[in-house]
Amino acid sequence: MAHDLQFKTMNAIHRALLTVSFGKVGWGVMGMPVVELTTIGRKSGEPRTTMLTSPWKVDGNPVIVASRGGDDRDPAWFLNLQANPDVTARIAGGAAQELRARITEGQERASLYADLGAAHSNYADYQKNTDREIPVIVLEPRP
Repeated sequence: MAHDLQFKTMNAIHRALLTVSFGKVGWGVMGMPVVELTTIGRKSGEPRTTMLTSPWKVDGNPVIVASRGGDDRDPAWFLNLQANPDVTARIAGGAAQELRARITEGQERASLYADLGAAHSNYADYQKNTDREIPVIVLEPRP
């Protein structure tokens, strides 16, 4: 599995690509829109930004997956949104939106993950690589 340094390097390269292309390249990956997600660090209290794909929508709301490439550990951004579900997201280069992350559970999560795996085989592979149940998160407007 990828190490933390590899994930940080991939994020830095992705953000650099967006910067040098003036936002013209990098807002889509493997047919999926890219989400620039900002959470609040659960320990530091500081904003933390990561680049993710959003492979699905629920009622028009973007879905993100805490797969970490099938690693046995949850990604840090997921731990942050567990502690504070209020996030900021730019979706496919659009304006920043103030959203609330809702972690799906039970049948909703199972159904969404099955749909994701059918549409994007990499997600099915990620679940095969780990014993943890990979979280599926819906980003919804804040109440």
